[in-house]
Amino acid sequence: MPEETKMKKPDVKVVILGDMNVGKTSLLHRYTERKFKDTISTVGGAFFLKQWGPYNISIWDTAGREQFHGLGSMYCRGAAAVILIYDVTNWQSYVELENRFLSLTDTANADCIFAIVGNKADLTDLSAHASDTQSEQEAESEAEAAPACLPPPDSPLLHKQVNREDAMALYGRVLRYKGLDEKACLPADRTCFETSAKTGYNVDVLFETVFDMVLPSILKKKSDDESSTVDLEAPRTDRKSKNGCCG
Repeated sequence: MPEETKMKKPDVKVVILGDMNVGKTSLLHRYTERKFKDTISTVGGAFFLKQWGPYNISIWDTAGREQFHGLGSMYCRGAAAVILIYDVTNWQSYVELENRFLSLTDTANADCIFAIVGNKADLTDLSAHASDTQSEQEAESEAEAAPACLPPPDSPLLHKQVNREDAMALYGRVLRYKGLDEKACLPADRTCFETSAKTGYNVDVLFETVFDMVLPSILKKKSDDESSTVDLEAPRTDRKSKNGCCG
């Protein structure tokens, strides 16, 4: 089979979990396709493959609906990182992460990394209307034409129900649930984010930070695979059994 037609094998798995309508799929589309689009609810799960340097990272977008809840633990199996997403304007979506989704991560790797993400920040914070996913050329041209301050949002800002401090507190509870030593894990200020799939705010920062954090898992996996690989091309040497016969 020609090299270009072979399916690339993922080096590591990242899984996205969260209630329906928090914007999981929109976040992933914003990162992979560089644009925002309204999406319908995910059925089961969707798979994306992202090349990160020389490595291939599989990103699993899971369904938030109750009827697909049982599939979550299957998608989490062997995950090196789990991104837990809530809606900053919806306290219940934050509560559901701990009540309904955290137990699904029991099948993830023992050293799985967790990120807590509050999406839809553009609805509560004017600064979230600045995108980090624009090309430098687009940003420069817009900067020349734009006024010194950000334009007002399309609609009045909503009340923010979940603060970043709440996300950091949840991160601590996640580590305790997993039986991990908080002092030995990544600090909460590096693993908690607020994003906007609509404007692109912090989207690149989120995914690229997570990819950087799973790099040790990729290197460990490659090292383990290399040490367990048998070289069929290597010359064979005769071995003798205990009774003196050739093996």
